[in-house]
Amino acid sequence: MLLAPVRAALDRRLDPASAAPLAVGFSGGGDSLFLLKTVLDWAGTRPVLALVVDHQLQAGSDRWTAEAVAKARALGAEARALAWNGDKPKTGLPATARRARHALLAEAAREAGAKVLLLGHTASDLAEGAAMRAEGSSVSDPREWAPSPVWPEGRGVFLLRPLLGLSRDDIRQALADQGETWLDDPANTDLRYARARARAAGAGEGASVETALKAPLTFTVDGAGVIRLSRDVAAAHLAAALLCAAGTDRPPRGQRLDRLVQRIRSGETFAATLSGARIEAGDDVLICRDAGETARGGLAPLDLAPGQTGVWDGRWEVTAGDAPLTVSALKGRATSLSAADRARLVAIPASARPALPLILSPLDGPDLAPEGGGRARLLVLGRFEAAVGLIDQESVT
Repeated sequence: MLLAPVRAALDRRLDPASAAPLAVGFSGGGDSLFLLKTVLDWAGTRPVLALVVDHQLQAGSDRWTAEAVAKARALGAEARALAWNGDKPKTGLPATARRARHALLAEAAREAGAKVLLLGHTASDLAEGAAMRAEGSSVSDPREWAPSPVWPEGRGVFLLRPLLGLSRDDIRQALADQGETWLDDPANTDLRYARARARAAGAGEGASVETALKAPLTFTVDGAGVIRLSRDVAAAHLAAALLCAAGTDRPPRGQRLDRLVQRIRSGETFAATLSGARIEAGDDVLICRDAGETARGGLAPLDLAPGQTGVWDGRWEVTAGDAPLTVSALKGRATSLSAADRARLVAIPASARPALPLILSPLDGPDLAPEGGGRARLLVLGRFEAAVGLIDQESVT
């Protein structure tokens, strides 16, 4: 009975005909152990890769990581250990660790060819999140299906959390009935952290219910990454468009977003900037990269060695050929283009042109990065489709 809703989520979201591996975030704790066993049973002969993150925050974490890797392999999964190396912040540690963990998991999943990363969040995590927000935390609720929250590391990777309908107590009772044991992370009882305090206070009921985001009825994304939306845009869709068009990793929220939505819906004609994006409201709403906003390191040049792939400005994935490349913004350099490239610019809105990528090659000279040309791939469209819920299962990723 406990497995029925979990298997239903796997059936609904995953493609049984795919040969791509399924990645599972595995800590060795009860929730992830139950998840890994369930995924292995569901997958049959399909590869399952357990990814174990060592945050290197606790003494002995290397031993726990090794034990988790050994357990995953004993169950029949492939397994890899990932480490969060380097200095750790003195403030904001939980949020920074969460970001680092997601980045490590997403990169490892993508490198292995996995499109889906499964995580063991439960109904108890939802309830604890609600308790944390009541104390002033900004932690958000995990959704059953969502694009990876890190960018650009998480490009093309989706998260599936099939345990959100189950409580932690029910999961551990089921494991105990099977004779299983699991690891307990000391951080879960460290009252310096908000989640540990919520867990100690007994937050375990009243989990919120996920509300699916409806996709916008009409939108377009052109080959330069310009998004167009209608005037009756929903706030969530506008936030997603600003995030994707600007290539940033934090969507706008709060009063500034609310005011922008009100101005758009009022019918006012105006131009504005927010969160690295430029907004032009006329007959419709044009959203593109703001070429004048570089405060967060945007539009910085990207140097690539031969054969190397990188992401420039969060919007373009670029792969070098036999020679090294430098990718920079077109701003102020349009006159260096060939006549053919300058002619191509005519079809692109003037406000979007300065933030186009310019490829500088010692072999070919300056060149615009063409969509689908083998050297550069626009990420804006796929990211926006994922953000607004148009990709809701593995088979359409």
